[in-house]
Amino acid sequence: MTCGWRDRSLKYPHGVVEDILVKVDKFLFPVDFVVMDMEEDTEVPLILGRPFMKTARVIIDMDDGKFKVRVQDEEVVFNVFEAMKFPKGSKDCFRVDVMDEIYLEAQRSLSPTSPMEKTLIHVEDHDKEVEDEVQKCIEELNKGWKHSCTSHVIEELKKEEVPQPPKLELKQLPSHLKYVFLQGQDEKPIIISNKLSKNEEKMLIEVIKANEEAIGWTLADLKDISPSYCMHKILMEQDYKPVAQPQRHLNPTMKEVVRKEVVKLLDAGIIYPISDSAWVNPVQVVPKKGGMTVVMNDKNELIPTRTVTGWRMCIDFRKLNQATRNDHFPLPFMDQMLERLAGQAFYCFLDGYSGYNQISVDPQDQEKTVFTCPFGVFAYRKIPFGLCNAPATFQRCMLAIFSDLVEKCIEVFMDDFSVFGSSFENCLENLNTVLKRCVETNLVLNWEKCHFMVTEGIVLGHKISARGIEVDPAKVDVIAKLPPPTNVKGVRSFLGHAGFYRRFIKDFSKIAKPLSNLLIKNIKFNFNDDCLTAFDMLKKKLVVAPIITAPNWKLDFELMCDAIDYAIGAALGQRKDKIFHVIHYASKVLNETQMNYATTEKELLAIVYALEKFRFYLIG
Repeated sequence: MTCGWRDRSLKYPHGVVEDILVKVDKFLFPVDFVVMDMEEDTEVPLILGRPFMKTARVIIDMDDGKFKVRVQDEEVVFNVFEAMKFPKGSKDCFRVDVMDEIYLEAQRSLSPTSPMEKTLIHVEDHDKEVEDEVQKCIEELNKGWKHSCTSHVIEELKKEEVPQPPKLELKQLPSHLKYVFLQGQDEKPIIISNKLSKNEEKMLIEVIKANEEAIGWTLADLKDISPSYCMHKILMEQDYKPVAQPQRHLNPTMKEVVRKEVVKLLDAGIIYPISDSAWVNPVQVVPKKGGMTVVMNDKNELIPTRTVTGWRMCIDFRKLNQATRNDHFPLPFMDQMLERLAGQAFYCFLDGYSGYNQISVDPQDQEKTVFTCPFGVFAYRKIPFGLCNAPATFQRCMLAIFSDLVEKCIEVFMDDFSVFGSSFENCLENLNTVLKRCVETNLVLNWEKCHFMVTEGIVLGHKISARGIEVDPAKVDVIAKLPPPTNVKGVRSFLGHAGFYRRFIKDFSKIAKPLSNLLIKNIKFNFNDDCLTAFDMLKKKLVVAPIITAPNWKLDFELMCDAIDYAIGAALGQRKDKIFHVIHYASKVLNETQMNYATTEKELLAIVYALEKFRFYLIG
């Protein structure tokens, strides 16, 4: 059981005590009480709400001020007006408490609702009380990072010569993209399609210039998303114990990485120095890895590896995350989101600038984010990377901002925003709406990861275009160059990469069966000819993977099923111009019991599996 209080906080009662006798004048009534863990207060009166009034068969006469309580043929009448005028003693006071319905009505009018709820019920007015509460919260947040620091270590850290941030680096772009500049010949660059006409390019630049505040080029461009939209809370488990961990050893290279990062975060107001906290988390410096590639080792063997592009400072929040209650706010289904995006004429792919650092941490929870390093102890004012509930908070915040636009003109998955339109004009109008919303809510986008008015792009590892959904060519090229695995870890890694695109591969489970057998426990690793054939076949299937079309919900679906001795498979699709277009492939390996089924039973099992797998498409 959870009780919501008027201050929007949640309480967890110990339980309910039923049928406690309460005396009202000469009558005794059974009443249920919720047991809360709170301080005892003998001055708080007993408020009996609507359930009691029904039990007592209450009749209220508002004109005469009569409050009549009845039990069978007997009744007791309370004169409300007289009771309020003449208390029993000098220290006593009678009052008529607000009943449940009136209280709930007042609560709805005074208590702030979430921006998402306001949008859904079309409430646009903001109460002064809500605005005052938000302003008070903002002032509390600002106090944190303006905290005066007396430590000479921080002062010396600030005094050290820090090189000016380098000029924005313009990387080489794919052939379908190009740079344009919003200011001068080389200032404030953005990335747009190079297939636009001069008039279309001019219209696009005008829209972006009108909403220039939505684009960020440096960390200094970040603003605060208002706490009225979202604020990160770190809710703890009941029996948690704070953990203060010591700092870890850093070599000179790592120490310099930490120093630069601390100075950058201090200047941006994302962290602030703090004297002490029950929670202290250590700093860790890890390699900043790029994409997967294939290189040749000393023995002239091709091996998969990730390129290291530098070092990254991160905070080890594992102890804090173990004591944190999980936030189960859902992320959208990736396949459904891709299907809604596919088939559009134009896209604008947007990305939040250091997304987590734009959302404030609740002032009461900031001390839990404290980290220690050679330069002092600091707490985060904004959400740091590494907190277990940060993704849920960010998705909740983005839906609060774009709740009335999602699925109409934009799709949101964390900090990846995809604006779409059936024509250039339609997409430009949608882009203008989204950018205005970003300006209104102080949401800042990363210029380097925003691609405007393109006809295709990569979303969640898939290529989206008017043709449909395709595999990411860059990822497939890497998989195609992989050498045969030499151990179980390599097999598991390959199946993980290939399995990401299993909806594109017919009979994936059937083909991968020899490789899957190598993952069984207590089985000797033997990469035989069957495994090599399966390995090469999966790579070939990925290279020639078909284009998956988005479903047309006005057309009928067709389901094709098949079964062999050890696997079953299915294909969902639709016919357009008498041609079958695949929407989704699915397959499954049979267990030992199912392998003993008769051929007819296996065929029926394939139908049952297909109906369960594609239930979302077929029902309705």
